[in-house]
Amino acid sequence: MASTTFSGPVTSENGFIGAVSGNVTVTSFLQLTAIATASLPTAAAGNAGQVRLINDNGAGNNETCLVISTGSAWVTAVGAALS
Repeated sequence: MASTTFSGPVTSENGFIGAVSGNVTVTSFLQLTAIATASLPTAAAGNAGQVRLINDNGAGNNETCLVISTGSAWVTAVGAALS
């Protein structure tokens, strides 16, 4: 696979491989759609690092919470296990 250097905006339909180097500036926000905990996929190696927004905080309450897949469990953004 070839390696290429770009000086402007880049779009990839197949993803990128390797580390991001240099300064990265975020110029817009990411909007997540909240889902129920029951709708989370099973935590697995294939979704390790994915971030989801849930709308019932894992306990059925009406509170939103960010969760991250460790590859073996979904944990809250503060590192507590999702109950």
